[in-house]
Amino acid sequence: MNVLAVGCHPDDLEIACAGTLALYVKKGHDVFMCNIANGDKGHALIRPDELGVKRIAEAEASGAVLGVKKVINLNSPDLMVDSRNETLVNDLTEIIRQTKPDIIITHNPDDYMRDHMETSKLVFNANFNASVPHYETKTKLTTPIVPIYYMDTLAGIGFMPEEYTDITDTIEIKLKALAKHESQLKWLWDHDKINFLEFVRTVSRFRGLQCGVKYAEGFRQCKSWSRLGTKRLLP
Repeated sequence: MNVLAVGCHPDDLEIACAGTLALYVKKGHDVFMCNIANGDKGHALIRPDELGVKRIAEAEASGAVLGVKKVINLNSPDLMVDSRNETLVNDLTEIIRQTKPDIIITHNPDDYMRDHMETSKLVFNANFNASVPHYETKTKLTTPIVPIYYMDTLAGIGFMPEEYTDITDTIEIKLKALAKHESQLKWLWDHDKINFLEFVRTVSRFRGLQCGVKYAEGFRQCKSWSRLGTKRLLP
């Protein structure tokens, strides 16, 4: 099975679904991670041009820890993600056609910032566009509309999972992958005194309490025609 996870910023996927992605890899599936934005505004001291390059490199290092097939970055500046930007739509449609996913994981439509919500819309639109023969990208092959699963929000606020994955065996891989995002972890500690690795572990433990395991990640499925099926797609 091919799995495409689309996050907004480098580290969003690690926070919300890296344990699940690691499970897919362990089971022999091909996993692709795509970040829409480059994270260039995620620091007060490091300038955007330098930070964007650094965060893309951090995402590559994180993907290597998880063992994913490929990490892709569409390099949009932070706060500029727009689901109506046809360049972004076209680029993501091309990625969907290249990776031929059986499932796409992305942000919940209702999240705490615009970039995340626009990424969710962008995925929904590109998923459909990839099935339309006369929507042209470099790859001519069309791909079917596939199920979309929404990953947890930051701290789980406003998000009640409908399905869970047991990440007890992959929680340490998840945190090791997240630790590669050094610029963010250091910034959050230096300026907000937040131990973000502990933050993410706590959320995973809380989701585990909800479903009767030690650590878990929660998901909701996009309820839309042609994106529903009878098979369990989460690991």
